[in-house]
Amino acid sequence: MKPLLLAGAILFTVVAATAQNKPDVWQPLRAFVGEWKGAGGGEPGRGEYNRSYRAIFNAKFIEVRNQTVYPKQPEITKGETHEDVGYISYDKVRKVFVFRQFHSEGFVNQYRLESISPDGKTIVFVSEALENLPAGFRARETYRISGLNEFTETFEIAEPDREFAVYSSVTLKRMP
Repeated sequence: MKPLLLAGAILFTVVAATAQNKPDVWQPLRAFVGEWKGAGGGEPGRGEYNRSYRAIFNAKFIEVRNQTVYPKQPEITKGETHEDVGYISYDKVRKVFVFRQFHSEGFVNQYRLESISPDGKTIVFVSEALENLPAGFRARETYRISGLNEFTETFEIAEPDREFAVYSSVTLKRMP
């Protein structure tokens, strides 16, 4: 084998081996990919949730689509449907996941991953920016994985100079 060809073959082998040993940054969030249904409530009343998580653009992002239907109830006299779509990306520069949500009511929330518990079952995102809310508001999304096919999401809001308070909580189950 010619020296240049041999050097190229060695370089290819090293690059391929390195790529195979590269850690999968998406591993903590892969459990969410799929279709989910659930029920939950809080300040907006009780609702039925339909949610999907799917890898898009060659698995470089996770798209999150949510629809919550709140039937007529004391808190909502006419009933209501809430929708949001979100995108989770991995910011290689900051080495952190970023989650951007766009809500049917006009809110845009941008979160960064704050923590993942050592067992990987609790994932917390905190807001970096909240569009169309007064200055000083904060938000937090906490996901608690209770099994392969179930997790609970708790959404909290903090008004300026206040602690976080639960706005809503839902338990979602994977659809077959």
